[in-house]
Amino acid sequence: MPELIRAPSRVTAAGEPPKLIDEYVGQASTGHARLSIAHMRSPAGWAEPGQHPEFDEFTIVLRGALVVESDGGQMTVQAGQGVHARPGEWVRYSTPGADGAEYISVCVPAFTPGTVRRDD
Repeated sequence: MPELIRAPSRVTAAGEPPKLIDEYVGQASTGHARLSIAHMRSPAGWAEPGQHPEFDEFTIVLRGALVVESDGGQMTVQAGQGVHARPGEWVRYSTPGADGAEYISVCVPAFTPGTVRRDD
């Protein structure tokens, strides 16, 4: 029988001002190590440190816009668009726009704090 996920687990976010991360599947919520699926809500002006994650991260923007910086440049991912960051590549996410952003993030394998490798 399929398993109901009654509610997500709130995960502490990096960056300022604080954003909300609600993980539906992953280490914090269900104990799954193969992937994590999280609903993110970041306010206007939010930015996090750069990172070299050890996982694939697929992001789909639902509302607003997410700015993604990498060694190859910068892009703005609008509502209705997605982006894929590959393991080991440097990436930095932010929502400098006036409306912030709401998006879904899928990490394969699952996100864990030790696999993000944030910049100092």
